[in-house]
Amino acid sequence: MLSLSYRERRGQIEAYFDRTAVEAWKRLTSDAPLGRIRATVRAGRDQMRETLLGWLPADLHGMRLLDAGCGTGALALEAARRGADVVAVDLSPTLIGLAQERTASLPGAGRVEFRVGDMLDPALGEFDYAVAMDSLVHYGPDDAVRVLAGLAARVSGAVVFTFAPRTAMLTMMHMAGQLFPRGDRAPAIVPVGEQTLRCRIAAEPGLRAFHAERTQRIAIGFYMSQAMELRRA
Repeated sequence: MLSLSYRERRGQIEAYFDRTAVEAWKRLTSDAPLGRIRATVRAGRDQMRETLLGWLPADLHGMRLLDAGCGTGALALEAARRGADVVAVDLSPTLIGLAQERTASLPGAGRVEFRVGDMLDPALGEFDYAVAMDSLVHYGPDDAVRVLAGLAARVSGAVVFTFAPRTAMLTMMHMAGQLFPRGDRAPAIVPVGEQTLRCRIAAEPGLRAFHAERTQRIAIGFYMSQAMELRRA
């Protein structure tokens, strides 16, 4: 059962990305010129996307992949180019509409099916791999681990995801966001220590069949996120 905190935060994320932040994310995920700060975020996201894709097989023909929190669809598109059948889901109908526009003509042997909804919807089916890039960073560690367990239950290979590492800078930003709330601010990023996250994962019954393996932190300017791989034993 989804916790109240998960449902509340999910509603905040949906409202923010579907209304407040649409134009900003449209520019951030395009080739449009950006200011210095947002340019570092774009560069960091590009590198993180390459990292997560690099942990998947180079040839994805015949495999089914879930892009959980797909945004404007860049990762889903690249996975499809490698031959994967991708189900790309996001809470924001507006971002899904933009993703569909950008992937109207898809080169390669795979395909992408975009859906509006929750990444944990069992109707999405079963997968070889699931990727959750920066879609869990707004949830507390308990909810994030429950989401990972929900994804893992439908994955035969690996779940690769990102989390916000607990650093002095991210912790200060998180505290500032709580002290000075603003109506148009993104839902706060929740930093978590890697060892804390690993302990929560190890203690989660739904993840007993999975091992935390590779991890890599990407820090470029104002972008900081850490990738982790959960692979079925």
